[in-house]
Amino acid sequence: MGVLELKQGLSRHRGRVWSVCWHPKGTNLASCGEDKTIIIWGPEGPNWVTKMILTEGHSRTIRELTWSHCGNYIASASFDATTAVWDKKSGQFECNATLEGHENEVKSVSWSVSGQLLATCSRDKSVWVWEVNDDEYECAAVINAHLQDVKKVRWHPHEEVLASASYDNTARIFKEDAADNDWTCVATLSSHTSTVWSLSWDKSGGRIATCSDDKTVKIWREYKPGNETGITTPNNEPVWKCVCTLSGYHTRTIYDIDWCKTTGLLVTACGDDVIRVFKEDDDCDPHQPNFTMVCSMDSAHAQDVNCVQWNPAVPGQLASAGDDGLVKIWLYNE
Repeated sequence: MGVLELKQGLSRHRGRVWSVCWHPKGTNLASCGEDKTIIIWGPEGPNWVTKMILTEGHSRTIRELTWSHCGNYIASASFDATTAVWDKKSGQFECNATLEGHENEVKSVSWSVSGQLLATCSRDKSVWVWEVNDDEYECAAVINAHLQDVKKVRWHPHEEVLASASYDNTARIFKEDAADNDWTCVATLSSHTSTVWSLSWDKSGGRIATCSDDKTVKIWREYKPGNETGITTPNNEPVWKCVCTLSGYHTRTIYDIDWCKTTGLLVTACGDDVIRVFKEDDDCDPHQPNFTMVCSMDSAHAQDVNCVQWNPAVPGQLASAGDDGLVKIWLYNE
């Protein structure tokens, strides 16, 4: 079993902390929450300290935030039905764009790897794709494929392919149809029996991990037409199949999951206040993978763990956010 060591608890927020996100180089951490602020944290000697507090971008709770892959922008999604884009051209982060259009709370926001597309999703059941041109944001598509509240959007790590998770118990995959420039649902991942709260791509983009209110984690694998399994599909589109289900570990809703792009470890955030780490077994059949829980940190937060994310540059470093108003920095060691 591995060990999750608490390095520091950060207590500047007032109220629930909903989201944490690492700078792409792992040098800073941003967090947001119920207090309508974004806090940027950075190391000073052995400790993490407040570097900047961003206010006045939103009038209600900030549900999620994300850094652009270039590290020059932050996008934040809020219950005020807007998405704010912050940039630091002035030397300090300032809100220089507010994206409007969703009818209800914006739950999640994600940058494509190119930085030219931004995705948002909302309680209004829609997913929006925004095109970015010279700091101008134009809605390129409104996708109404889900039947309920959309909880999460995440771009493929290498391609302009988008995944979403929803209250309708499904995750879906979208991509643009080159023929008519329209975004369409190319796969529906149906196996969970309750709300899919979050998802994470693996390093290659060939697999997705989803987590749910049904207390399970599912691993999905993409099968392209004509592969070794002999799967054939209409229009030669790839299909996604559930190849592994992790059950019996979590006792309440699993709110978040992150698949580490450097170590391959999975981490989950759960309503039972526990952070769990899973490792894929070596030498297992790639079409029937097996994951073993290698760490379980009880009472990781005093109340629900809302978000977990691996540092993209520092193997084993992890940040979490909870209902107890804290951001925590952890280090996982085997």
